[in-house]
Amino acid sequence: MKPAGLKTTENSEEPLEAPALQQSPLLMEQIVILDFGSQYTQVIARRVRELNVYSTILRFDTPAPEIQKLGVKGIILSGGPSSVYAPKAPLPDPAIFDLGVPVLGICYGVQLMGHFLGGKVEKGTKREYGKGTLTITRKDCPLFRKLPKSLQVWNSHGDKLTRLPKGFTSVATTDNSEYAAIENTEKSYFGIQFHPEVVHSPRGKEILSNYVRGVCGCRPNWTMQNYVELACEEIRAKVGKEKVILGLSGGVDSSVAAALIHKAIGDQLTCIFVNNGLLRHREAEVVQEVFGRNFNLKLQYENATALFLRKLKGVTDPEQKRKVIGKTFIDVFQTATRRAGKAKFLAQGTLYPDVIESVPIDGNPAHMIKSHHNVGGLPEGMKFQLLEPLRNLFKDEVRQLGLELGLPKEIVHRQPFPGPGLAVRCLGELTPDKLEITRNADRIVVEEMKAADWYYKTWQSFAVLLPVRSVGVQGDERTYAYTIALRIVESQDGMTADWVKVPYELLERISTRITNEVSGVNRVVLDITSKPPGTIEWE
Repeated sequence: MKPAGLKTTENSEEPLEAPALQQSPLLMEQIVILDFGSQYTQVIARRVRELNVYSTILRFDTPAPEIQKLGVKGIILSGGPSSVYAPKAPLPDPAIFDLGVPVLGICYGVQLMGHFLGGKVEKGTKREYGKGTLTITRKDCPLFRKLPKSLQVWNSHGDKLTRLPKGFTSVATTDNSEYAAIENTEKSYFGIQFHPEVVHSPRGKEILSNYVRGVCGCRPNWTMQNYVELACEEIRAKVGKEKVILGLSGGVDSSVAAALIHKAIGDQLTCIFVNNGLLRHREAEVVQEVFGRNFNLKLQYENATALFLRKLKGVTDPEQKRKVIGKTFIDVFQTATRRAGKAKFLAQGTLYPDVIESVPIDGNPAHMIKSHHNVGGLPEGMKFQLLEPLRNLFKDEVRQLGLELGLPKEIVHRQPFPGPGLAVRCLGELTPDKLEITRNADRIVVEEMKAADWYYKTWQSFAVLLPVRSVGVQGDERTYAYTIALRIVESQDGMTADWVKVPYELLERISTRITNEVSGVNRVVLDITSKPPGTIEWE
């Protein structure tokens, strides 16, 4: 069972603060991104880190003195959906422009610069959305170093600058704006009306590199190789000689957290693995083999299959299934922690996006992107302090860290698996026979996707058992058996998804194997629904 049962629905309303980790000398050269509500803020942060420079996302109104304490080398003002003239427009502390560090404003960010520094922003007579052409008029602008005169960029704005602040000059234009990129050479202030962070701006990463590495002078010292020792020092300093418990699911986040904590404190860590009977093929065996034998972790195996299936007997409603699984998991895990012995810390695989998305931008919890992450507390009755060694990292960095720690590719790059496990892929009431059908069909999908070199190219690929029987002919006999639906999707973050057009030959092999090898199935169909309107999982 993925330890999602520990996640709470409590949400911090405190401003997003820089973790203590950022005081390390390794991270004293960093870029701060002030978040004004853009859907692309996390993408900006990830692009900076891809340049091997540490980035931190902070609330738009973070006081300038707090930013200065971080040893910031540059500031990026994100985009956002507001107008600078809106009554409740998010506005930064004006003192950020007195910190003496370079500032880059992106979209709404450049409009803020114009608004604060004496320029003028107005509604555009023509909105600019989607692809556009940027024409560079000042080749000596450091943002466009070694770039051609004409670039494809991605726009998303209605307002635009109509008068430049004092000391600024225009360095690039688009069809709709003579101030598509601006520069104040003396203060190293830059503003761009387009989004360099998205893939639709093909040379955008080079623009960010020119700012981060060139203008700000940041060195490329943010690597997972460097991070390992840094994180281990932090863990040892926080834990001391105390014991740590971690709910290990076999998923990427908990696996990497386990490997990292074990490297830091060894046998002070006990991992608890709960088998709820809803796992993938050989999941329990693989986890015990990799972590118990290869990594020599203290692994406490809890086989609660019979209990979970008993609790789920007769339950068909998807939401009720999730509630039963979550509550049962917490009960089993709490009992298991008592058997594990006294521990002060509970480790969780919280990631940086979990932290960011659980903090409301405007102070209104209703405006948060997500509200279910495991931040902000523990279930009542669990008396632990939290240890979250991955809370500074994005998912791709966690995967890199896992490889650095020696975890096998099969775990580090495995596809996401839902917290309720096969319960959301076996529709209707759960029985041991139906779960075994789902598990075997899913195994075949994974095997064939890997054999065809498609598994690691897709976000998720799996089998769903439908509560539908149909007539078939197998071995010259009439059958009345279940239907399996194939779900193969591509996505960046799971928020949206589209079905993958895999070769017909691959679909044929999967279908043939499932109908030949999985008893109780005589039909295979393909789900070609995108998200939205559908979801990735069926329940």
